[in-house]
Amino acid sequence: MRKILLGAICAGSMVFAAASAHAETIIRVSLQLPKTHSLGQNWLEFQSLIEEKSDGELKLQLFDSAQLFKDKEVPEAVGSGAIEAGTAFLGRFTGAVPAVDVVAIPFIFEDEAHLRAAVASGSKMRSGLDAEILKETNVKVLWWQAFGRNIYLSNGNAIRTPEDMKNQKVRTYGKVHGWTVEALGGAPTLMSGSKQFLAYQQGAVDVGMTGASAVKSRKLYEVMDHMTLSYDSAIEFVAVMNNDFFEGLSAEHQAIIMEAAAVVEAKLRDAIYDQEAEAIAEVSQKMTAIELTDAERAEWVAATAGVIDRFVAEAGDAGVAAVEAVRAAAN
Repeated sequence: MRKILLGAICAGSMVFAAASAHAETIIRVSLQLPKTHSLGQNWLEFQSLIEEKSDGELKLQLFDSAQLFKDKEVPEAVGSGAIEAGTAFLGRFTGAVPAVDVVAIPFIFEDEAHLRAAVASGSKMRSGLDAEILKETNVKVLWWQAFGRNIYLSNGNAIRTPEDMKNQKVRTYGKVHGWTVEALGGAPTLMSGSKQFLAYQQGAVDVGMTGASAVKSRKLYEVMDHMTLSYDSAIEFVAVMNNDFFEGLSAEHQAIIMEAAAVVEAKLRDAIYDQEAEAIAEVSQKMTAIELTDAERAEWVAATAGVIDRFVAEAGDAGVAAVEAVRAAAN
């Protein structure tokens, strides 16, 4: 009788545990940056929303600072289901969807309002790119994570005009950025963000391309003393989820996730330029910030005008559609 009772208790415990496990869905998230970064805070806000709205049935575990996967590994890791979700630089999807690099074309966005319209959820450009990413990689884009705008870093000498870029070895983080550097007369070197500090410190490259928040978070001001606020292209990341995992969720949980995604996307987009300005103000105490005059900017625009043609030739019809969608958003 005692054995039967113990067996019943164990069986009951197993049933309870199974029921609890079934009621609680764990979403593991890979992030290359620390939780303190704006993208990390963005995920934590998302976590708070979905856990509250689902009464704890949805649980999120954030593995920051590339604990599980590096940025370049995230598309495959999420697409294969090795992890449920993650953040990746949008340019990491160019192998499958070359048209995503449209946001890297220099000066394609006229101003902040134009950028906002082009990348807004439901916009022609956004809808097309998100659909292609899903089709080609089994990755569902939950929301776009604004990172800021591209700037250049240098040591010793300021960069003001394309002439200053000639024969300089430049750290880049995407193919189109490399074309931009070539158009400016420099030599591009593709390099992950985590390798920047050492590369600048050792003089492996002469010039850097990055975002203002990275200068602050990665302490790049310790190894570079000038930053040129060219703002020539947008830096966009995407919060993504394995589509099979998403489709396996209940309709209620799917709705909770997408509603929370819309909230945190808008919040980050609204805050990003203030955060960028704050980062620049802070690091300007440690390095010199160069703001281009209208005449200097015009030189950059003229020098890089051919990049868009190169992009269209590379990306084909999808690239043409993406460029047209960006241009239409300006109207």
